[in-house]
Amino acid sequence: VFECSIGFLIPLIYGSQIQYIEKPPTPKILVDALGKVRPTFMVSVPLIIEKIFKNKIYPNLTKNIALRTAYKVPMIRKKLHKVAGKKLIETFGGRLHFFGIGGAKISAQVEAFLDEADFPYTIGYGLTETSPLLSGTVAQYRRLRSAGTMLHGLEYRINENKELVVKGPNIMMGYYKDEERTKEVLEDGWFNTGDLGVIDQDGYLFIEGRSKNVIVGPSGENIYPEQIESKLNDYEFVLESVVYLDSNRLQARVHLDYEKLDEKFNTDNVPDSQVEQKIQELLEEIRIDLNESVSSFSKIMKFIEQREPFVKTATKKIKRYLYTEN
Repeated sequence: VFECSIGFLIPLIYGSQIQYIEKPPTPKILVDALGKVRPTFMVSVPLIIEKIFKNKIYPNLTKNIALRTAYKVPMIRKKLHKVAGKKLIETFGGRLHFFGIGGAKISAQVEAFLDEADFPYTIGYGLTETSPLLSGTVAQYRRLRSAGTMLHGLEYRINENKELVVKGPNIMMGYYKDEERTKEVLEDGWFNTGDLGVIDQDGYLFIEGRSKNVIVGPSGENIYPEQIESKLNDYEFVLESVVYLDSNRLQARVHLDYEKLDEKFNTDNVPDSQVEQKIQELLEEIRIDLNESVSSFSKIMKFIEQREPFVKTATKKIKRYLYTEN
């Protein structure tokens, strides 16, 4: 629905030329296409820009001891980001002035880079049931970690369960031939998004996670797995993760970047048993470090190596239920 409306119909109405890539947009295929098309307007899921940052930009910014040391100094880091940002815009063809990100929450580390690099990104939010946009803004008015401001013409509120509830002309009439599911989310025209949100005094929306994903801790604390996963996914060798509760213990399935691990451990010349041991030691190091940055009730007790990539939806969201409902 997003691609049909915002990626196709609206650009067509305004006379834009639309380019489609025939192959899955891996970073290499995407970069080659961007050099030819040189787009001015582009929308993407976070995974694309996150891969470019983790595989191309971050390694260059920290490739030696001097750079790694300098990168820890905020003022120097910002200058490095600005230089990298100019190169990134050139990589995107040099004409980009709007890069819309949606479909999932972007990594805090990657968004901080995009912000400091003056990259023309903005975050949007919505659902298929809302045709599909609910909030967003143009790049110059964005706010870190926010999904922008609510669209004009919408009524909205945060209910007693901290869920965002909306009403407006873009809200669906109901699920096709499914009255029971429709009644679960629609009442007097108000649609319950199921997303936990906060709206600040300036009207900016901040999404904290899905209400159905919230984990209730042993003392009744609300634990938001998406927030922990966002921190975890920022580690150099982590590609993606899922945090869940098992036997009253927080655990995480972690899918690693095995190409980088091959380089780090020189796996061609090391026995498999030693590689496996090194991976387990690395996971434990990350777990201990991660636990120092989260609240006491959000500490992860165990990491499980997820060797195969997680199964995802068309918008690159992990199908959590495949890994948590057991």
